[in-house]
Amino acid sequence: MERGGRAVFLDRDGTITVERGHITRPSDLELIDGAAKAIRNLNSAGYLAVLVSNQSGVARGLMSEEDLAGIHAALEELLSAEGALLDAAYYCPNYEGGSVPGFIEDTSCRKPDTGMIEAARRDLGMDIASSFVVGDQITDIELARNAGMPGVLVMTGKGARAEARARERGVAIARKARDLREAVAWILSLEKGGR
Repeated sequence: MERGGRAVFLDRDGTITVERGHITRPSDLELIDGAAKAIRNLNSAGYLAVLVSNQSGVARGLMSEEDLAGIHAALEELLSAEGALLDAAYYCPNYEGGSVPGFIEDTSCRKPDTGMIEAARRDLGMDIASSFVVGDQITDIELARNAGMPGVLVMTGKGARAEARARERGVAIARKARDLREAVAWILSLEKGGR
C-alpha cells in the first residue's frame, strides 16, 4: 500500500459488485462487467483505489466482522484475477437502527459522514483535493460533497434513484456515468484537460 497521491474512493455494492442487498457470503459477490478493468486503469494511472463501504449487516446481526473480512478477501481475489488491486478497504459496520451492541452507538464512520475518508487520509496521506468519490447512492455523492471532492454517480445499482434524490436535495453531481468504467475514463480524461 503506497502512501500519498490522489485517490478514487469507491463504493462496493452497485458500483464494483452487482447490487444484491446485504451480501453476507463471498459466493454472493459478482463483479459488474468492466469494474476490474476500471480499477486496473486507476492502478496504472497512479491513483489509489480505496474502497469505502457502509456495511450495516454487521449491526443488524446478519453477519460478523469476520464474515465481512471473508467477503472483502473474496472481492480482492476476484479483482486480482483480472489484474486489479484495491490499495485499501474501509467499511462502517455501525448503524443506529441495528440490534448488535457496540455497533449502534457511534455512526460517524457511516457515509455520508467522512469518518472513512479521514481514516484513509491518516493511513495513506493522500491529497483529498485531487481525489474523487464514485458510487451509486446519494450517500456517496453527499460524502464527496462533505469531504470536498467531486462525486461521480454511476447508474448501476441504485443510481437512478440516487439521481432523483440528488435533484430533490440540491446535491451537485460532478458527473453521471453509465458504470465504473465510464466514471474512471472521465476521471482520467481530466488529466489531459488539466484539472
